[in-house]
Amino acid sequence: MPVKYIPYTPNTVEGEAILDNITRTQRVLRYRDNNQVYNRIKRGMPYYEVETVEQVGNKDNTDNLVIRGECISACAYLKEQGVKVDLVYIDPPFASGADYAKKVHIRRTPKLAEKIIQAETQLEAEELQAFEETMYGDIWKKEDYLNWMYENLQAIKAVMSDNASIYVHLDTKIGHYVKILMDEVFGEENFRNEIIWCYKTSLRASSKSYGKDHDMIFFYSKSDTNEIHPDKKDFPSSESTIKRWKEYADENGFVSNKHFAGSKSTIINTDDESKGFNIYNGIPRDWWEISANVSKGNTDEVVAGKYATQKPEALLERIIKASSDKGMVIADFFGGSGVTAKVANDLGRKFIHCDIGINSIQTVRDRLVANKTSFIIKEIKDGVALFRNPQQTMDKLATLITGLQQKVEGVSNFWFGAITDSKMGTMPVYVPDLINSKEKVLDIPTINRIINEEIQNLNITAKKVIVYYIDIDDEKELRKFIKDNNATTVDIELKDLKNLLHEVVVNDEISLTCNKVEITNENKSLFDTADNKELYQISIEKFVSDRLNQKIGAFNDKGNLQSLNKGKAFNPINISEEGLELIELIAVDCENSTGEWHCSTEIKIDKLGYVILDGEKTNNFWDGRILSKKKPLRLKIRNISGDETIVTV
Repeated sequence: MPVKYIPYTPNTVEGEAILDNITRTQRVLRYRDNNQVYNRIKRGMPYYEVETVEQVGNKDNTDNLVIRGECISACAYLKEQGVKVDLVYIDPPFASGADYAKKVHIRRTPKLAEKIIQAETQLEAEELQAFEETMYGDIWKKEDYLNWMYENLQAIKAVMSDNASIYVHLDTKIGHYVKILMDEVFGEENFRNEIIWCYKTSLRASSKSYGKDHDMIFFYSKSDTNEIHPDKKDFPSSESTIKRWKEYADENGFVSNKHFAGSKSTIINTDDESKGFNIYNGIPRDWWEISANVSKGNTDEVVAGKYATQKPEALLERIIKASSDKGMVIADFFGGSGVTAKVANDLGRKFIHCDIGINSIQTVRDRLVANKTSFIIKEIKDGVALFRNPQQTMDKLATLITGLQQKVEGVSNFWFGAITDSKMGTMPVYVPDLINSKEKVLDIPTINRIINEEIQNLNITAKKVIVYYIDIDDEKELRKFIKDNNATTVDIELKDLKNLLHEVVVNDEISLTCNKVEITNENKSLFDTADNKELYQISIEKFVSDRLNQKIGAFNDKGNLQSLNKGKAFNPINISEEGLELIELIAVDCENSTGEWHCSTEIKIDKLGYVILDGEKTNNFWDGRILSKKKPLRLKIRNISGDETIVTV
């Protein structure tokens, strides 16, 4: 249960529209569950306990935050702590109807790495075995999406400083709907610009339609005193323009259109050459041509290439420079690969990165470690032990509920499935959708819908339904409501989902040894060993991950079946007896045996098997060991899918 609820804003303006009535424009938007949205906003943002997971870098720097949790809960925490945000950039799901997956690469075993070194063979990425895992599902009904976005925007506004700005990045499918919501939340008078981000290369082209080569970014301020800080260095001309008009380019690569004033060949008015001019008569233009392909940029951007929706650093650099000064706080509540946090830090700003997926938190952590950045990782303890991300947790729940069958005839999609019992017959099961934050609290409107709609609409005879919950608004009042209003003969059984979710997280099994070793010519180059006479060596003997083995087994079964149907050979993934190729990161804590993690040293094994030592890339293959200058107290191992297990050394 939440510790308490934090008000979204000092007071909701009386008579201001809450989705169903746009008073300023006299238009009407009607979506399902509007009353529930209104009631939740009146109740406030749920404030949960927040645990500090890890301090990275300078312990005196507590301004930079990486938060695992939902946007609304993170905003409740920030508001309770009195944190104000000066600039917000969010790249939320676009309601695209797509599932986003990452490719999970199997590492090289240390034994194989030794053979490769001896044979002086070059590793190729194409040779690696891999499978895909769903990171999150961007599958929404439009009404649910807009209700969800409205609550998030209200929460974000509650932590913005008086002179703050917000940039909301969307596409053409959903952007114009969200624009109306933003008018309501921030006020039409505080709309500053619709910025069009044009890709330099076509991502979605078809000969039968116009290319879909841009996204839209809505720029609002919290008050009418906000303005951007245009600097021509931040809005450079395109390469083609500079090349053609190089005699007019200044030292910053900016071609000023003043050189063409009065000329009949003024390129501002031509379609092909005006693209490079991002500033006209000193005014920044509201369309930007920036390549969407981060893999062609510097290698620092490629580290997060597992994110299909990753945005280029150049895009964030332009926004942050234009709408903030050094020392200000920049927040991204759908942080993904951590581009906003990384760029903000590079530009001398403070940052807040928030995301609900563990893969996002791990990606931005590793990215910031490599960037030598100081920050704190915090986790919102909302009572749900997530399986890497909400989508994967929902998939896992279907296997944890004993006897559950999904897509049962006569049971609508409102129900998660049904259990067949010899005495009770078919029992529909309701499970709150962890992807949709509004379902986390079981309240009277939800129970009322179950009693008066969903049970009535069942095409089966049910004696009992099972309703799982994470939180209950008021359990005593809720049970009384069921007793007083359930006119059906169907019994309603309430069950705490948290008890079931505890079974989701199962630690991997690790066998290791730890010994003192002497400093040698071979290992002394790895550390500054001037003050050390000995090192500690941890050797990983065996690593077993049941979840990964099941995933790989399912991948192999599917591949074998497809090969039989198509008559093509399939190369299955085979894991060695030691299982060390399933390890991505190993970290050592020499300071704390419990509680907050302190990383004394760490190694990350990239997909080619090379070691990244404390954020620094090396040319060494991992040999199954990690060295420490101090005596290790505990060890953290992250597998290739992102599951982390901590063991005492």
